[in-house]
Amino acid sequence: MHTLIVLYPTPDDPAAFKRYYEGEHIPLAAQLPGIRSIRFGYGEALGPEAPPQFCVFEAEFDSREAMQEAMTSALGQQVAADVPNYSPKGAVVFHYASRSVGRE
Repeated sequence: MHTLIVLYPTPDDPAAFKRYYEGEHIPLAAQLPGIRSIRFGYGEALGPEAPPQFCVFEAEFDSREAMQEAMTSALGQQVAADVPNYSPKGAVVFHYASRSVGRE
């Protein structure tokens, strides 16, 4: 498996971010070719400090090549171009080969 991670900073209007992200962006991203699963969530503090990221997105693909193919597709380019519509502060994007350890 290969995992794509997107980290979003805290937006000026969290409610507007969530509306657009869940109503427009996630349904678009879910259509990426070769995508196996999607997860996302909004950070919650474990202590007194606010979490460093507002939102975390994870997408799994069968391989690095499958992820790269999805991201360079016309739809992948559309998904990337949509980010400023809800996150004008941008996002941090990275990926890695997933490894599992422990119970199944």
